[in-house]
Amino acid sequence: MKPTSIQDLATMQDEIVKSGKNTWIKVGLSTCGIAAGAQETYFELRQQLRKAQIQVEVKRCGCAGKCAFEPLVEVAMEGMPTVTYKNVSKDMVSAIIEKHITGKQVIKEWAVPQVKDKQLRVVLRNCGVIDPDNIRDYIAAGGYQALAKVLLESSPEQVIADLKKSGLRGRGGAGFPTGLKWDITSKSQADEKYIVCNADEGDPGAYMDRGVLEGDPHAVLEGLVIGGYATGATKGFFYIRAEYPLAIERAEKAIKQARAQGFLGQNILGTDFSFDLEIRLGAGAFVCGEETALIASIEGKRGYPHPRPPYPSVKGVFDKPTCINNVETLANVSAIFAKGPEWFASIGLEKSTGTKVFAVTGKVANSGLVEVPMGTTIREIVYDIGGGAGGGKKVKAIQTGGPSGGVIPEEYFDTPVTYEELQKLGSIMGSGGMIVMDEDDSMVDIAKFYLGFCVDESCGKCAPCRIGGTQMLHLLEKIADGKGELADLGSLRKISRAMQKASLCGLGQTASNPVLSTLRYFENEYKDLIKA
Repeated sequence: MKPTSIQDLATMQDEIVKSGKNTWIKVGLSTCGIAAGAQETYFELRQQLRKAQIQVEVKRCGCAGKCAFEPLVEVAMEGMPTVTYKNVSKDMVSAIIEKHITGKQVIKEWAVPQVKDKQLRVVLRNCGVIDPDNIRDYIAAGGYQALAKVLLESSPEQVIADLKKSGLRGRGGAGFPTGLKWDITSKSQADEKYIVCNADEGDPGAYMDRGVLEGDPHAVLEGLVIGGYATGATKGFFYIRAEYPLAIERAEKAIKQARAQGFLGQNILGTDFSFDLEIRLGAGAFVCGEETALIASIEGKRGYPHPRPPYPSVKGVFDKPTCINNVETLANVSAIFAKGPEWFASIGLEKSTGTKVFAVTGKVANSGLVEVPMGTTIREIVYDIGGGAGGGKKVKAIQTGGPSGGVIPEEYFDTPVTYEELQKLGSIMGSGGMIVMDEDDSMVDIAKFYLGFCVDESCGKCAPCRIGGTQMLHLLEKIADGKGELADLGSLRKISRAMQKASLCGLGQTASNPVLSTLRYFENEYKDLIKA
């Protein structure tokens, strides 16, 4: 039966919860877990339990964020504490069954240590908890309640007003107020409008969007449908890079399941609102993360950026008003309308409300996905959650914001993570990559790596990015090879300013940030190589 009221959905949720079991085993089967061997662990668990005739459900789930501990196996048994075991190979399965399942004894040395950190899971609330391939799991966790509430109790204008009240800003990097973007799109007059989920995640070391789509695709889908209702869009697109096959597969299943249950398609939840979705694949061009290049790609054209205005909210896909939000932004939407905009606004700081997901990677002990309230300090993320550099090494700096961001030295780690504070340090929030570097890392090499990435990914349309980036890279290579001159540092700064002012899109305008930030904080490393 397709629900047509909030009560119908609540009844469905109750029935699913009551039919659940108190004893189960969960295996993390997102890309990180599968790469670590979780698929083999999963099948070994099922095979050995079946052979021993033990009736325990083995469930799949997404990434719980503790990527350094994959494969992760969570065991829940009635009368015992729920325990998560780390780095579980298939050879460890028999011991877990014998000691924990049969003997009811926790194997303490294999358990993930229970530590108190300052994480708050809003976007990642269901990741590692539910089966992403099963819409019933999502409904049992309260899924689609927000959509029902919005469609049956609120006008599009009220939805936008509440989103503005929440203070949600775009999590794709620029931090533009999401409610304002929805408002502009809603007021644009056209016979058809679109809403797009930008899942073209291309920053080196960043995988927040992939983790959410693989672990909780329905949350993003629900946010898209709510956005469609608020803006007047009747069709949406998931724009996902083709290198994310598992995210694509799970998004496709979520669309089919939502359509079958009446959360997509004609007359959603028995209302007059109709909305549908389709997936478009990106070919892996970093520049297609920029809105106008993304639009060109959706239309089947080469992913070139175009000057703005007009902005996509006025003239976007097929020249129709288009609202573009990234994965993390949309995953917040259903939580906001389920718990209220005041609840979301109470998290974080006044101008940076809510939480932020970071992919903490690099020279860090506990790599993985982290979600913290805005205003949490860099130090708390790197040390309290990430565990520092590990191996007796000292953390030297972090790099945030991907190729468009900057390097922040350890002395500034007490800075709260907000859009404005990171900009003051010469970096940006970006989509959420946070790469940790230790004392062995050369800042010149770091700058050279990121600039090289931007040069490779430049579409080549405008001269400042195409020529300026290549000139800067040659200067960095010259300095790294010990052939540099002090005048080269001035040239790097001069070309950087030209690229910032004259490049057509955000890629070229921000490509020099890693160079400028390393020059700002670690100029001595450049000069040491020049003196040599």
